[in-house]
Amino acid sequence: MAHPTDVAPPGPVLLPESGLGRGWEGPALIALTLLLLSVGLVTLYSASSFLALRQHLPDTYYVLRQAVGAALGLGVLAACALVPYAWWRRAAWPLLWVSVALLVVIILPWTHAIAPEIKGARRWLRLGVRVQPSELAKIAMVVWTATMAVKKHEHFRSLTRGLGPFFLVWPVLLVPIVLEPDLSTACLVGILGVLIVFAAGVRPAHFLFLGALVVPWLKDQFAVGFRAQRLAAFLNPAADPSGAGFQVHQSLVAVGSGGLTGVGFGEGRQKFGFLPEAHNDFIFAMVGEEWGLLGIVFLVSLYMAIVLVGFRIANRAPDLFGELLAIGFTNLIALQAVLHMAVGLGLVPPTGLALPLISYGRSNLLVTLAAVGILMSVAREAPGGKGARA
Repeated sequence: MAHPTDVAPPGPVLLPESGLGRGWEGPALIALTLLLLSVGLVTLYSASSFLALRQHLPDTYYVLRQAVGAALGLGVLAACALVPYAWWRRAAWPLLWVSVALLVVIILPWTHAIAPEIKGARRWLRLGVRVQPSELAKIAMVVWTATMAVKKHEHFRSLTRGLGPFFLVWPVLLVPIVLEPDLSTACLVGILGVLIVFAAGVRPAHFLFLGALVVPWLKDQFAVGFRAQRLAAFLNPAADPSGAGFQVHQSLVAVGSGGLTGVGFGEGRQKFGFLPEAHNDFIFAMVGEEWGLLGIVFLVSLYMAIVLVGFRIANRAPDLFGELLAIGFTNLIALQAVLHMAVGLGLVPPTGLALPLISYGRSNLLVTLAAVGILMSVAREAPGGKGARA
């Protein structure tokens, strides 16, 4: 007679419940995040130490500030992972209006005391600590759009009843970002919204209509001022290598000098004043210089793994809202990484977007870790895939 323990259990075998949920997605996501954070802190120290010394600061100034931000961010990650993701549906409208209010405050003409102009733009609020409201806007866009897409997805066959509310509310969030000015972040936030409603079932023809509205405006934005200079330098980098094309030219020099294995940790030369923003906007170039092609492949592999895990979490989400949240926050990480690396390789004009979990910048770091936490929240409540949804 067979022992009871020898009988196969009925139905699929599930991993035991843990703080990270059932399945391997949660543990994999947190492991990849911690690995990228570690790589980021090591790279940041090398990229920022000379800059700190030149500013008469300790060589560890930037990396220690980033480490404090990482510690806070991991706390935010844990909180977001523990909160049931359905809570974000109730928070969608308040989060949207708080983001809009903060964005409006920094562009008002009488708020320079708390929103000073830095490098020609007003993007930060000084409220004891310096925060960047456009980073919060990324979370607001994903949460609000996912919430409304669930509510409106049955009407997506109709342009006015389906996409109409999005066309009315999205500009309220995007226009203040453009006025900072920060066109690249506004485009990123807008693309996040578009990708979510596309995943929810919007007709492709409606995107053609949206493009017909946006493209002429974008053309005008790129035709004047510093954006026109950046675009001209992108189209012909050799035309002005010491002017508008200087950053991209030096970035390519850094990546090219790294070869296969790089010049070695701490041995990069571009950080010695040759490459502006080597610790932030162009930190990918420092990875290429010091770690070479192998370092770039390793870094890209980590981001690809996060994206694959994120989309698997979306596929296993218990409902449409969880799926759209996971898609939105996975795209948030993926788009920033792709655009940052594309800038470093001269494939797109400079955007000023951070490399997630690597670049210096605590506002972006906190938002990225919050996004990972929300992904983990969706993963925790996913016992099955789409077929298991009610």
